Amino acid sequence: MTAPEHHAPQDGPPPPRAPAHERVHAHTHAHAHGPVAPVSGHLRRLIAAVLIPFAIAMVAGVALLWPDGAPEGHEHTGVGFDQQLEEARVTGVTEVACDEVGVVVPEGIGGACEQATVEVTSGPDAGRTFTELVPPDATRRYETGQDVVVAHAPDAPTELQYRVTDVERAVPMLVLAAVFALAVVAVGRLRGLLALAGLGVSFAVLTLFILPAILRGSNPLIVAVIGGSVIMLVTLYLCHGINARTSVAVIGTLVSLLLIGLLGSAFMGWAHLTGNTDEQTGLVHSLYPGIEIKGLLLAGILIGSLGVLDDVTVTQTSAVWELKLAEPGASWLKLYRAGMRIGRDHIASVVNTLVLAYAGAALPLLLLFTIAQSGVDTVAFSELVAEEIVRTLVGSIGLVASVPVTTVLAALVVSADRGARERVGREVTAGATAGATARAGRAATNRHRRRRKR
Repeated sequence: MTAPEHHAPQDGPPPPRAPAHERVHAHTHAHAHGPVAPVSGHLRRLIAAVLIPFAIAMVAGVALLWPDGAPEGHEHTGVGFDQQLEEARVTGVTEVACDEVGVVVPEGIGGACEQATVEVTSGPDAGRTFTELVPPDATRRYETGQDVVVAHAPDAPTELQYRVTDVERAVPMLVLAAVFALAVVAVGRLRGLLALAGLGVSFAVLTLFILPAILRGSNPLIVAVIGGSVIMLVTLYLCHGINARTSVAVIGTLVSLLLIGLLGSAFMGWAHLTGNTDEQTGLVHSLYPGIEIKGLLLAGILIGSLGVLDDVTVTQTSAVWELKLAEPGASWLKLYRAGMRIGRDHIASVVNTLVLAYAGAALPLLLLFTIAQSGVDTVAFSELVAEEIVRTLVGSIGLVASVPVTTVLAALVVSADRGARERVGREVTAGATAGATARAGRAATNRHRRRRKR
């Protein structure tokens, strides 16, 4: 026996029922930051038709270009980074008069020289000691017990075979890395942990594939394209999930990388940039003449742009998806315009960041040009600076282009999936109606039971 209808008002009038479209919107918005809404089968097949062949081609490229073994060894030249390095420790530091030890101090510089006693702790000469003179104008000072790195020149005279080249800083660097990892996981939680895993993948691809493959003589540009694409595919899907939203960001990144490659190649040739502008590049070329230095420069541009591109494309895609969830009836054009308003702010901050980052890294070089009283045109058009300008501007153009490209792709994809969202909306509405009917029935049954007990 069911409760008669006239007893319902005893518990108060039922709350007003929201329209169906408002209930669907509230449900959808509540899940905006959870799992991404599924897309239609047609869209999934279309995206897969683009990305799966590309992923297969990249995996095949890695297998084809994978370096077999380590690069062929060579004799250390002792120049720049190409030195035989050993570990050592400072066992004592004493002050001495500079003129007594034959150190010429520049005019206007005062103070005594320091003489550091260093003990080699690794290699064939472990236990051997030597002295290192530190003039008063030196930027690096030593302390007793400090671990250092020394260069070994076996062919030099005995008293000149060892010299300090750097200090040991593994502990502070590892501690800083641990603090970074803890901060990322504490704030990002699972997403932060996945981001760290993606960082590990990037480092592995760079050290196990890209660098050895270039040293083995493979074309640096091709290696960078394949390695960078693998990094992008793995890290984006690992951090953001395998879904249509991530796939749109991947496609937008690929288009932008293609544009960066074309512009970089064109302007490097037009400006006659060789890529051989510093000691490290010249040393690499002398040790491995088969490496194409211009290709190495372009490869550096692509890999350097990849990290910022990922950030821009993922942000734009997520913005369009959230805009669609906030306003399900919005057209693709309205979504594109709203997304571009967000993207323009992103462009302004990213471009300024890139320019300031270059200026900060090249500050000593810019100071040298200032000391020489060189004109702006002389500085900007010299190969040393022009190379960095091309690198920065080409990368910035790719970043700027990624915003409209990714935004329009995201707007078209999220709007084309209208049918799937309408089905989800109908299911939500039907579920809400069925749930309300069931709750009303249970409430009526409970009231009837209470009346019978009374």
